[in-house]
Amino acid sequence: MNPEAPRRLIDIWVYLAATPLLGLTLTLLVYHAAFVLYRRSGFHPLANPVPPTVLVLATLLWATGTPYATYFEGAQFVHFLLGPVTVALAVPLFEQLHRLRRLALPLLAARVAGALAAAATAIVVAWALGASPATMASLAPKSVTMPVAMGISEKIGGLPSLTAVLVMATGVLGAVGGRFLFDALRLHEPAARGFALGTIAHGIGTARAFQEGEEAGAFAGLAMGLSALLNALVLPSLAAALLGWLSRGA
Repeated sequence: MNPEAPRRLIDIWVYLAATPLLGLTLTLLVYHAAFVLYRRSGFHPLANPVPPTVLVLATLLWATGTPYATYFEGAQFVHFLLGPVTVALAVPLFEQLHRLRRLALPLLAARVAGALAAAATAIVVAWALGASPATMASLAPKSVTMPVAMGISEKIGGLPSLTAVLVMATGVLGAVGGRFLFDALRLHEPAARGFALGTIAHGIGTARAFQEGEEAGAFAGLAMGLSALLNALVLPSLAAALLGWLSRGA
């Protein structure tokens, strides 16, 4: 082993620690390690790389006393790429254009039903368990992609930071448990599996759908995009009405 190698590694660490690149570097390294394990498991849903990546990064920030704002100075580059990646989902979707034209009405109906069911069940279950109005409002957009969900949460009186956690948890649970549920229901059609994953588990579910195939991924991307649009337009008023009705009933 080159005796200069440890010294070089230390120099690199010192440099990174003094720049915003530290957050970016840690995020990429930890996710890469988690993804390697995910691949070795044969892409088993229970080995999804997102939960261990979040856990390791949170532990590192806590152990080193690093404020989240400091970490995000570098990690924001990954956050920025969410926009281009979402737009890039249009490419596989375009390849399914012939099926989209034929299935437009059923897909739209399924998307409306999924949006209403996801929000209504979350609010009603939370109400039945005695949750506060702010918690119920934070839960309502849990199946929407995070930037949109946080905006909706703030508008209807929720806590955007809590919504972010709930969105992440929903995506992970959907990506992990979706395959088992679909198999139990004997749902094998790739388009249906993908659309369901995109409806309930947004970006993380869409990533999982792409691992099942291009067709499933394309329909998951469509569901995620429609979810963001539909929920941004109608969820604030519907959630506010349901929360008001439950409050009066209580």
